[in-house]
Amino acid sequence: QVQLVESGGGLVQPGGSLKLSCAASGTAFRIPAMGWYRQAPGKERDLVAGIRPDGRANYADFVKGRFTISRDNAENAVTLQMNSLKPEDTAVYYCKADTYGIRVFDASEYWGQGTQVTVSS
Repeated sequence: QVQLVESGGGLVQPGGSLKLSCAASGTAFRIPAMGWYRQAPGKERDLVAGIRPDGRANYADFVKGRFTISRDNAENAVTLQMNSLKPEDTAVYYCKADTYGIRVFDASEYWGQGTQVTVSS
């Protein structure tokens, strides 16, 4: 029922910036929490940043001070501003939505298809 679509990925040089966007469709209700994960080839999917229902943001240690997650509370959308990018940031970035089992949703979580971010000189 709910679909997430990411955009904004691409190729950037080390030290550069990218802005990722994620928008949800298929529901008229506010999704409680949204965030970003990433997965590099051969590695596990890791949390990058998320926004809790109370509006507080949490970040993985490896992106603190470089990435900023933002959400417009009027929309089921979230962005990730990525600055000072490093080659090790190269990964597929996935948008995630958490519903906490609220009955108006048909699942506890939703995932986007992912967007590729490549940091290389």
